[in-house]
Amino acid sequence: MSEARLSDEDQARVNAVLHSGHNQTEKKPFRGWVLAAILAVVVVGLGVLARGIAVSQGYLANFF
Repeated sequence: MSEARLSDEDQARVNAVLHSGHNQTEKKPFRGWVLAAILAVVVVGLGVLARGIAVSQGYLANFF
């Protein structure tokens, strides 16, 4: 179980590629409150749209 899958030379090449930083990107921090706010706006907007359609089709007497 302790035998290496790669030779020392190949492992050194893999380590060099992984630590070169070529594929690393700077990421912005996750902003959960922004996501929650966008979700709330979308849900409320769809609710208002659905209510407006219901009023226009005669399913509801008035909007409020």
